[in-house]
Amino acid sequence: MRFPACAGRYGQKTISLGKGSATMSEPKTHTLEAPGAVLHYDVRDNGGAGHRVLLLIGAPMGASGFAALAEQFADRTVVTYDPRGTERSQRTDGEPPGSVPDEHAEDLRRLIQALDDGPADVFGSSGGAVNALALVARHPRLIGTLMAHEPPAAQELPDREAVLAACAEIRETYQRSGFGPAMATFIALVSHAGPIPPGFPGQPAPDPAAFGLPAQDDGSRDDPLLGLHMTACAGCQLDFHALRAAPTRILLGVGTQSGQMLAGRAAVAVAERLGTTPVTFPGGHDGFLSDPGAFAAVLRTVLDG
Repeated sequence: MRFPACAGRYGQKTISLGKGSATMSEPKTHTLEAPGAVLHYDVRDNGGAGHRVLLLIGAPMGASGFAALAEQFADRTVVTYDPRGTERSQRTDGEPPGSVPDEHAEDLRRLIQALDDGPADVFGSSGGAVNALALVARHPRLIGTLMAHEPPAAQELPDREAVLAACAEIRETYQRSGFGPAMATFIALVSHAGPIPPGFPGQPAPDPAAFGLPAQDDGSRDDPLLGLHMTACAGCQLDFHALRAAPTRILLGVGTQSGQMLAGRAAVAVAERLGTTPVTFPGGHDGFLSDPGAFAAVLRTVLDG
């Protein structure tokens, strides 16, 4: 396996895998030049004989959000990364943070090809799931198994117009009033159980203090979630013809606590269009953070087929 632009050394620690223990390598950071950005990614090279490289991705969540889940796979080489415009992978083209799924898909293509170890298995969460689906449609032989966990693919929902209008309103609120009011409305949107009512867009923004958020606008407009990502991810049109034709094994994941919320409902809708049954994971949209051990047990079963 080839890793360009390396930095640092591996350390090791031992963790339990249920049957005995295994040695988990500390992550080693690499960089990858891409048009308009320098991508940062971390490799936990655990050998992984007999397994594909496992890539854990989100958007706009970066590598740090997958540390606990990565530690559950000491028998595989695990790769995490910061999407362009997020954390360490800052843009170099002067554009604001955020990217459309097709741009992220090309970054993922570059990353998998740089790893130089054949097709990867991918766990994509939220926007990372949308980006991975876009990658499969564009480059179908780069992923062996894709577990797309709760992609907020709003275009597949019957209430798509209300959802997309709400996403556009959140982006506008961010540009007008800053982080707190926009994030409060975002939380209200993604935690709403059931279809989004037509009257949801246009309602007064919730009180940011109710969510522990600042009401004062600090003037910054560089949040990757509330900028371009807010509308580009939810509005992505997935290419189902290409997805069905791809050799990739594609599965959708839904949390036990979030199946009636926006991203969970979208995962079910995407699964229906692909003719598959969603896999149920413990917890909610962030189940891999709240209970990484139980979450990894389900993911491991999926990856092992």
